[in-house]
Amino acid sequence: MVLTIREHFPPRGPLETPAVLRALVAAHRHLAELKGVARSIPNERLLVSTLSLQEAQSSSEIENIITTQDALYRYQVQPGSVDPASKEVAWYAQSLEVGFRAVRASGLLRLSTILEVQATLEGNDAGLRRTPGTVLKNERTGEVVFEPPSPEQLPALMEELVSWIHADEGEGLDPLVRMAVMHHQFETIHPFYDGNGRTGRILNILFLVCAGLLDSPILYLSRYISQTKVGYYAELQKVRDTGEWEGWLLYLLRGVAVTARHTTALVEQIARLLQKQKHDIRAHYRFYSQDLINNIFYHPYTKVAFIEHDLGVSRATATRYLDELAKGGILDKHRLGRENYYINRELVQLLFNLPPLDMEGAP
Repeated sequence: MVLTIREHFPPRGPLETPAVLRALVAAHRHLAELKGVARSIPNERLLVSTLSLQEAQSSSEIENIITTQDALYRYQVQPGSVDPASKEVAWYAQSLEVGFRAVRASGLLRLSTILEVQATLEGNDAGLRRTPGTVLKNERTGEVVFEPPSPEQLPALMEELVSWIHADEGEGLDPLVRMAVMHHQFETIHPFYDGNGRTGRILNILFLVCAGLLDSPILYLSRYISQTKVGYYAELQKVRDTGEWEGWLLYLLRGVAVTARHTTALVEQIARLLQKQKHDIRAHYRFYSQDLINNIFYHPYTKVAFIEHDLGVSRATATRYLDELAKGGILDKHRLGRENYYINRELVQLLFNLPPLDMEGAP
């Protein structure tokens, strides 16, 4: 018998089993390490801008929206020059930033924030589903595997979910368990016509910020889900079919531990490169400034207009700065249409050649 959504939420029975408690220890340890390492980079915007595109690409890939990191960065330099998929993935990164600003301002993950995130992601204000007949199908066989709640139920279900997220009692659940339950319930409600998976994965990261487990939305969780896509959908559906939560909780907690460990290593590499380039530019260029360093890390693909804006200099001065950094080998100069852009080569090599996730030793 397939259980109804009301039987699934709030979950009945113990969630924090011995296996889940062991997985929580590892997940919290690696998250705490990531939070601490991220604070070694004073300007958090550098990490948020860089890692949000990584997250956007992987999360969109789960939904078969495929693009390259090069195309994503070229979109930032010249939005009219790239393919529709890159534009759609870039909207994901913008949605994450929109949600982060709202959560940071209020300390809450409100329904209005969820609606704004999805609207930014999709580029429209369609809002909650209003047309009946939505079903979830097996991509390979076309078989209907789940029928989400009807449209008239959605406002009450979403209000119930948001209230539960912030309820003081919350059955005394660990925040990471609450995140996993929240994500499952959101995907099961399936409140929107499109973008439910990507919105749900953004909500995971925003919840971690809301719960104080991260200062900024830098956990690269979608890469784990992308690499274990079959398991992701199987565990989601298993809860719907059986009401058994442990497998789903262990799956997502393992993902938090694996990706937190991976992201920590990446942040450490970015921090080392930041210090190296800061030293090189300070030693060899009279126009060194912290704003310049921030620019070429915030924009791995930068251009004259970005330098003009961030440093408050003239177009001629911005052009001279970038051309000299290109002559010195710190940046690579390229042409796109009638405009030049400049690539922070070492940073891009780091971001474009990430090692696979290390699943060894994960709970």
